Amino acid sequence: MDSSHKSGEMAINITESKSTKGKSAAVAPATIIATTKATENPKGGWKRGVGIFDFLLRICAIGAALAATATMGTTDQTLPFFTQFLQFQASYDDLPAFTYFVIANGIASAYLVLSLPFSIVCIVRPHIVGARLLLLILDTVMVALTTSAAAAAASIVYLAHNGNPNTNWNAICQQFNDFCQRVSGAVVASFIAAFIFMFLVVLSAVALRRN
Repeated sequence: MDSSHKSGEMAINITESKSTKGKSAAVAPATIIATTKATENPKGGWKRGVGIFDFLLRICAIGAALAATATMGTTDQTLPFFTQFLQFQASYDDLPAFTYFVIANGIASAYLVLSLPFSIVCIVRPHIVGARLLLLILDTVMVALTTSAAAAAASIVYLAHNGNPNTNWNAICQQFNDFCQRVSGAVVASFIAAFIFMFLVVLSAVALRRN
């Protein structure tokens, strides 16, 4: 520090120390890092929100697929008749389309349960690509599986309700009313699961596109 007297005034010159230079140089990287984190947080928050929504949709799809499987798999009605030796019975396993329906929705239910940990990984690490890509591929397979099963069962339900005069297939829902109501509800639940799978595919594709 240099001091001098000139015209009754004191002027003090303070030289910048090396420690001050070091501190000011250290502030700049910290500012850059903070700015970078502030820029990345909104994008990470958006992807985390997508992951949470994906997780909730999978839970809803589990409920729909399980309901379809359980309802169709327990559908069985026997019409009361004059004697126990002459009875009319309708069961889901009498028709291959309904059997395929139960198997397909059972596979979809099991897959949805197994996919929940991967969905949680996408919430914890929103920028991860591998888990999201795997879910996208498997969700697409489940869309095809559940849609085909629901469509096959829906065609049988339509015939049960309306019949087909050209082929002499009679409508059976007037006699087997409970059977038709249960299989119709199962088909609706399966279509709901298929639509949720479609939305999950779109959601995963958007999340990967924004990476």
